Amino acid sequence: MDKLKIAIQKSGRLYEDSIKLLKDCSIEVNIGIDKLKTTALNFPLEILFLRDDDIPQYLEDGVADIGIIGKNVLLEKRKKIKIKETLGFGKCRLSIAVPKSLVYNDIKDLNGKRIATSYPFLVKEFFEKRYINAEIHEISGAVEIAPGIGLADCICDLVSSGSTLFMNGLKEVETVLQSEAILASHLYLGMPQNLIMDKLLFRIRAVKKAKNNKYILLNVPNNRLKKIISYLPGVKSTVILPLANSEWSSVHSVVNENNFWGIIENLKALGVQDILVLPIEKIIL
Repeated sequence: MDKLKIAIQKSGRLYEDSIKLLKDCSIEVNIGIDKLKTTALNFPLEILFLRDDDIPQYLEDGVADIGIIGKNVLLEKRKKIKIKETLGFGKCRLSIAVPKSLVYNDIKDLNGKRIATSYPFLVKEFFEKRYINAEIHEISGAVEIAPGIGLADCICDLVSSGSTLFMNGLKEVETVLQSEAILASHLYLGMPQNLIMDKLLFRIRAVKKAKNNKYILLNVPNNRLKKIISYLPGVKSTVILPLANSEWSSVHSVVNENNFWGIIENLKALGVQDILVLPIEKIIL
């Protein structure tokens, strides 16, 4: 039977979210200790567990058909692969950080500085576009300690919460790249693999859409029904059901997470009562 080969990190910040994504797509994966590969139990998918830096090369060579990697890794490695989908997790930024004691006014202050990073291509490209002449030191791991041991004047590294920078006496001054997990693929997949990938993408997009929305049920006075519905776009159309009290109706709708609290505040002001909010597992359109 034909299978789609997907590469994911064997450890690191994207591993758990990648496994959770497959689980949310109802794909059962048997994960063992130190396993290098496994096969899904209920979907034609073979999972390869690799170092994140190696995944782009495996994709370019066609050893893996698709892979979950950070956008930062894809752009740094410059391999010939395609982005198929942004996944919405693993969000971080590639930032330049300097010692807190350094007075920093603008990017020109980085001229002549020594910068330690695991992303030399992205940093070089960033500086060239801004006509900054800096000395780039490529290192792997523990980048944040470089200024403290005299290896560099500043660093460029991935930042999420910023706590690691704070603990090492550093402050962010420039953002080189906003990054998140992406699904990338080999440039040329065979017909069976393309068909399987389309099925997987269908599931991923349903899961993504569900996470960005909430299902709400609310009791609405009929004399304000039309006004209230105008605040509820729904997926296709708002559902309205009669209640035992003929002056009220039950309204069901889907609200985007980004607009949720603003919509709820407007509904409360219009007399809506008994608002029930439920998570959505998947949305199939």
